[in-house]
Amino acid sequence: MAKPSKLEKVRNLGVVAHIDAGKTTVTERFLFYSGRIHKIGEVHEGATQMDWMPEERERGITITAAATTFTWKGCELHLIDTPGHVDFTIEVERSLRVLDGAVVVFSAVDGVEPQSETVWHQADKFHVPRISFINKMDRIGADWQNVIEQMKTRLGAKPAPMQIPVGFEEKFRGVVDLLAMKQTIWDGDEEETPESTEIDADLVAEATAAREKLVEAVADVDDLIAEKYLSGEAIDAETLAAAVRRACVAQKIVPVFMGTALRNKGIQPLLDAVVDYLPSPLDVPPVKGVRPGTEEVVERGPDEKAPLAALAFKVAMFEGRKTVFVRVYSGTLSVGDEVWNARLKKTEKVARLFLVHADRREKIDRVSAGWIVAAMGLKDCATGDSLSSTKDQLILERIDTYEPVISAAVEVVNTVDKDKLEQALAKLVDEDPTFRVRVDEETAETIISGMGELHLDIMHDRIEREYGVPTRMGRPQVVHRETVLGEGLGEGRIERTNPEDETDLIFGAATVRVRALPRGSGVQVKNAVPPPPADLPKPLLVKMPIAIAAAMAGVKEGVVTGPEGYPVEDLEATVMSVEPRENVKSDVGWRIAAQTALRRAIQAAGPAMLEPIMDVEVVVPEEFLGAVVGDLSARRAQIEDVGFRGQLRTVNAKLPLKALFGYSTAVRSSSQGRATFTMRFAKFDAWS
Repeated sequence: MAKPSKLEKVRNLGVVAHIDAGKTTVTERFLFYSGRIHKIGEVHEGATQMDWMPEERERGITITAAATTFTWKGCELHLIDTPGHVDFTIEVERSLRVLDGAVVVFSAVDGVEPQSETVWHQADKFHVPRISFINKMDRIGADWQNVIEQMKTRLGAKPAPMQIPVGFEEKFRGVVDLLAMKQTIWDGDEEETPESTEIDADLVAEATAAREKLVEAVADVDDLIAEKYLSGEAIDAETLAAAVRRACVAQKIVPVFMGTALRNKGIQPLLDAVVDYLPSPLDVPPVKGVRPGTEEVVERGPDEKAPLAALAFKVAMFEGRKTVFVRVYSGTLSVGDEVWNARLKKTEKVARLFLVHADRREKIDRVSAGWIVAAMGLKDCATGDSLSSTKDQLILERIDTYEPVISAAVEVVNTVDKDKLEQALAKLVDEDPTFRVRVDEETAETIISGMGELHLDIMHDRIEREYGVPTRMGRPQVVHRETVLGEGLGEGRIERTNPEDETDLIFGAATVRVRALPRGSGVQVKNAVPPPPADLPKPLLVKMPIAIAAAMAGVKEGVVTGPEGYPVEDLEATVMSVEPRENVKSDVGWRIAAQTALRRAIQAAGPAMLEPIMDVEVVVPEEFLGAVVGDLSARRAQIEDVGFRGQLRTVNAKLPLKALFGYSTAVRSSSQGRATFTMRFAKFDAWS
């Protein structure tokens, strides 16, 4: 059995970045230099440890967050390598929810890219301390100072460079450590230990100035360093390092390191920084939860003697068996334990526990607070479920998910495989909260929905490859939303006898008003029924609150889908009046009346369809800029900015998702394959 390390020696971290910034390459070097693996695999060769799925190796991208555990300088590191593609943002979201720190990788050539911003703001959301690594310092056009500036302007960060480079572009060979004021040089051979030397004479002045800036940056957020700095006292490396750690854990600064992972330069100092500056479970605030059935907020620190509090943050299928990834915040989790699932309101039993290395597992019997582990036996557990002691139940904050923006019909090639398809889809839905399945009532087609074309393509591949079900997938279709453009009033009334019981009167009458809300407001349901008159007979007074509650429930059910069958957004629905009636046994009549009134109010207010609008960034050489802008304009794009990124041009635009079908082929064709583009969901809106 693996013996849990002391918590101060544990680091739970993720590696996050824009696609192609080098996350998986950095992770692969982490594993090699820590001794976890003995041969480096490359992404472009489809041979990395962490991109273990066939779909990942074929495409050279990370699709699912992969976990691993290794040691460095006596510390136990639990690391999650996350995807960079926007279609798999949920993988980053649910990983950051349970991690204590993150390494954010930027390309020295491309700087802060769209998905870099997305993952950065996700880390902000969960208050995750970060260090950053500027990768690809050996590439033509590498500009680390530009990346630092973009971190300030585009991310609102306070970067604190801990190093400066020795050489640039193809002559990059090492870094100057601004704490120790020593130079570290790599010869590029992965087996060689880096050489520590005195700083080159031509770099001494630059390094001295850079260290002074670092001290100033730390002094701005740390009183001890500020006092020493203002008094002119020399600040040694150990004192400065301790202050950098305090400021990083408090999210006041972001220590910045640099290198080129593919050429094996800069990885050891980055691993040192993970241990030195990112928090242990003891350094982060206690997790907060609510006791079931009460509003009492409870805090749980990383104490193994406290009652169990854990969060299921990811579900995966290993060899066809359901595996749940769990972060233990307090208490202990052992094989054979019964745990309380707050969502299901029942207990489940832990059958097995594993430490995970990509797609390989190591059996353990017990883990304690602060650890991330994989569990089997939790058959009904889902992403975001709270797991706690049966005697001291707790509900932790759930993980937000995302609504799909694209759908496609899928059908089996052979009718006999229909049941197998249903089983495969059920397992995929269990794994991925952004993947949805429904059966169209009119056509009886099975419709799958996801976050983008790539997302659906990969799910289709997995249905065929993992579950052995040959299928056909239709052309992707956009998922819409419904709203109203103005204000409208509707009335609903029903009065009839229940055919099964003539003494049972089904009655209801209600008036509902709807009005448009600004984009992004969601749906609001309100009650504006005036107080009943004082002379209203007592039997009607008794029915009044029942009628109001039923009408409100009917409206809440009615706004789930609009007249065209899509979810409703940006709408306020208000119950204006209800009519009570004696001798009514059931409240179903008021529900029906309110839903009828709602539909009529929506029609009166001017219903409208909303479609997913995407933020798109195209990076293209100057000579193809006109062709790219012209093509975007033809697709009804709203061009928001045309700028520079080094010697390349950038085009930022908004346009409907349906206009982007096939765009990857079109943009390659119009730029001789030299343009790249990224897109991410912006909002649902009407588009002229």
